[in-house]
Amino acid sequence: MSSTLYESTLHSLPLLGRGKVRDNYAVGDDKLLIVTTDRLSAFDVIMGEPIPDKGRVLNQMANFWFEKLGHIVPNHLTGVAPETVVAPDEAAQIAGRAVVVKRLKPILIEAVVRGYLAGSGWKDYQASGAVCGVKLPAGLRNAEKLPEPIFTPAAKAEFGEHDENISFDEAAERVGKEVAERIRALSIQLYREASDYAATRGIIIADTKFEFGLDDDGELVLMDEVLTADSSRFWPADGYRVGENPPSFDKQFVRDWLETQTWNKTAPAPRLPDDVVARTAEKYREALTRLTGRELV
Repeated sequence: MSSTLYESTLHSLPLLGRGKVRDNYAVGDDKLLIVTTDRLSAFDVIMGEPIPDKGRVLNQMANFWFEKLGHIVPNHLTGVAPETVVAPDEAAQIAGRAVVVKRLKPILIEAVVRGYLAGSGWKDYQASGAVCGVKLPAGLRNAEKLPEPIFTPAAKAEFGEHDENISFDEAAERVGKEVAERIRALSIQLYREASDYAATRGIIIADTKFEFGLDDDGELVLMDEVLTADSSRFWPADGYRVGENPPSFDKQFVRDWLETQTWNKTAPAPRLPDDVVARTAEKYREALTRLTGRELV
């Protein structure tokens, strides 16, 4: 069996839609099957080449964090075995890369938490002394740890568009002040606890994003993915230097290569060379083993 899956082709369940990485199927009226493929998106454009085993790595890493952080906030996992909801001849296709989850009403903001100055946050700070409207002390350097983690929400964009950074007040207008404040508090708590754990494994979590939904009782539930190499910026602690861009365990490796290409950051993307694909796959697997202490199942 090939170790890559660019797009799932399940016929036993209704397909609800395909995101940049995940394919979503209906399981009855109250559950979903989420299949994590090996697609990779950078700059909100899906690359044409799959990254071997990436979907299984992301799935295993997210499940690790859902279990570890379950005492902070409920999550969308049901515990139903994915292979029990598809046809027998489809089980191999989803092995290790799918979960059956509760169907929730998604809250359409990305809950971004930043603990370090990096990426667009660093550019924003250089231009304005703030990140997404959050004023920061003067004199901070690239990759520097912030005095406290900050919550910088983004509005979820239509497929293929860029998410838009918004202020906390704007997020509160969109989803309600009480819900926004609860999401901010939960997100920072999740980030702090995950960061403290990751530090014991020699990993710095520079920033990450969470997504939440509401269940039938109106309770907040953590959903989608959590603290994966797709939704987070992981740095090896032993390669970290303030003032420099640290080496990365995520798709930043692909982004860095793309930045060397003549490309306007719209589809179609340049073809990824075989060595970039192989090294990216290696970085995802290394992130999993270093963070969780477990090999890819």
